[in-house]
Parts: sequence; structure tokens; C-alpha cells
Amino acid sequence: MKLKTLFAQACTAVVLGAMAHAALADQLDDIKKAGKIRVAIAMGTPLFSFADANLQPAGSDVETAQLLAKDLGVKLDIVSVTNAARVPTLQANRADVVVADLSITPERAKVIDFSVPYAVISIIVGGPKSMNIKSYADLDGKRIGLTRATVNDTETTQNAKGAQIVRYEDDATLITSMVTGQVDIFSSTPSNLGEMVKRAPGKNLELKFTQKDFDLGIALNKDQPRLKEWLNEWVKTNLKNGKLNAIYKKYHGRDLPDSVTKAS
Repeated sequence: MKLKTLFAQACTAVVLGAMAHAALADQLDDIKKAGKIRVAIAMGTPLFSFADANLQPAGSDVETAQLLAKDLGVKLDIVSVTNAARVPTLQANRADVVVADLSITPERAKVIDFSVPYAVISIIVGGPKSMNIKSYADLDGKRIGLTRATVNDTETTQNAKGAQIVRYEDDATLITSMVTGQVDIFSSTPSNLGEMVKRAPGKNLELKFTQKDFDLGIALNKDQPRLKEWLNEWVKTNLKNGKLNAIYKKYHGRDLPDSVTKAS
């Protein structure tokens, strides 16, 4: 009797495991049946995702998500998140995918999946022209602001061990902190530097040095092979036909690098 019970429990576990895998693998069908795709976007990130003059979502990530939903034949449901909430929102199934300037890193790839790269982002250190900052070593003893749970956070924490890091929950708060003088040095993106210069031209802010360039991917949960395959083919198709490059250039003023466009 005991053996029969153990055998029945084992069979039940196998069936439940198979059902769970099937449910995940069928997410593409679920999205189509629902008639909408929930896309997490970190609103408040200049050039990538922001509110335009009419308070409507705009930016390269927003247009990328709009094109994705259109090609999938469903409505776009934007799930507005902070940078720190991008991965947790996906893992909690509050979004189907993430299109939010999310860099592809080995650490993130352990817990979520990515499509092939659809765009790129550069991370930089910036500050007043009066400050002599050319490398991480020049940050020793200085306060530097950045956005929590970003590659800026990771890279700066690893390489500027002598700096005092001030972390903010989103790019909008980081920009405000620079404009209002709460911090004088920051690690962010060229687009955020541009926004700071526009808001506070008298601070004479400039790019000090480039930290690193990262590929951006559309993030999805693991064990979703059909959805991942569709996303990969969608990215490759729209890189080849130039649509993703046109979106990127419209907002960032430059073409995507060959490392992205020719990899498709």
C-alpha cells in the first residue's frame, strides 16, 4: 500500500510539473486570447519613456512596445514601473514582458530571459566642468548619485569603492537631485545628462567618462519558449527592415550600432 501511495504521489508531481510547464509555454497563446499584452515600462526615463506635451507616453521604448503589440495583433497595456521594479514586476506576473531600457547582464539572465538585443544604452559619469573627474579613482571621497537596481548601480558599486553612493528610486528623482544640488556628480545615461543640462544650464554639467555600453533586451520570464521565439524573430525582422533603428534614431539622434543591427 505504501509503495502504491508513493507511486501515486510521484505521478501526481510529474503531471503537475508538466501542467505548469505547459501553462508557461502557452503564454503566447494566452496573450493572444486576452487580446492585449502587458508591457512593463519605466516611465520617466528621458528619450526611452516619458510623458510628452500632451501627457501621453512617448519615447523609444514606448514606440517599440507599440510596434510589438501592433505586430502581435493585440492592444498594448502599459504597466508603469520604477527601474527597481522591472524584474520583480515580471516575476510576479504583473506584466507579460518588460521593454524598459533593461540591460542584458549575466546576473539578470539567471532569473529571467531576454530576447536578442533590440537597442543599446551607454552609462556615464557626469558632473560640473569645474570638477576634474576622468576615472573611477577620481570619485574617491565624493558623493555620486545614481538610480537603484540599474547597471549604473552595479558598475559604480564595483569600481568606485571609495565613493559615497546616493541611491534614488528612479531616474526622475535622480535628475531632480542633480538640478536642485543635492548631489554634484551622477552615474546615469547621456539622455539624462541632456535633461539635466536643459533644466539647469547654469550648473555647466558635462560627461566626464563613459563607464560601459550595454545591449538592451525585451525581458520575459523563463520557461516561455514560444514567446521567446516569437520575440526573437520579431526583433530580428524589425532590425532588418529598419523599423527599430528608425525608432531609436528618432529619439536618440544616432543609429543603432552594427553589433546590434548586423547580429540579426
